[in-house]
Amino acid sequence: MARLEIYTKSWCPYCGFAKAFLDDKNIPFREIDVTSDHLLEREMRERSGRSAVPQIFIGDQHIGGCNDLVTAERAGLLAELLQAIDKEGMS
Repeated sequence: MARLEIYTKSWCPYCGFAKAFLDDKNIPFREIDVTSDHLLEREMRERSGRSAVPQIFIGDQHIGGCNDLVTAERAGLLAELLQAIDKEGMS
């Protein structure tokens, strides 16, 4: 599993912003485009409990949407979660 996954739709401006934000921070991510895939969209809803995109996960930890991502980064939580995932991968 990728360390950061983001569920997106092609037309969503918040998805575009979240991806650009991650790119600017040099944080690699796996994009899961649910634009035309109802099964993947259902998976996203089941994992997150939300229907809006984007939905962002670090490992199994649900971060939330675009605003939640920015808030987590500003609070230092994003770096902590990514470091924790890196350490788990080294074990």
